[in-house]
Amino acid sequence: QVQLVESGGGLVQPGGSLRLSCTASGSIFSSDVMGWYRQAPGKERELAASIFSGGLTNYADSVKGRFTISRDTARNTVSLQMNSLKPEDTAVYLCNVRRLYRDATVENYWGQGTQVTVSS
Repeated sequence: QVQLVESGGGLVQPGGSLRLSCTASGSIFSSDVMGWYRQAPGKERELAASIFSGGLTNYADSVKGRFTISRDTARNTVSLQMNSLKPEDTAVYLCNVRRLYRDATVENYWGQGTQVTVSS
């Protein structure tokens, strides 16, 4: 079982920066993908960024060049540095661990979410 605890959300003005952190407890496998999703009111949950243990990253087009995801495999943490924030980045950000099993089933673990509000 994996438990995820996020921190670092808050209120920031447009153009500002925030850093989100997520610590995982339990067994994290090297094949697990860690990432950050976000969900704005009235919208579907979407992937913001993800990272494999080898460092390969994936970003939503809307955050490319502004957000940077990083992972500390030894500490089982994943962070999201968010720069040049825009009002449309306002959402609940959720930490995610995605695990793919040999039989192709996928299991997702989620944190409780942290609110990011970008407003003047």
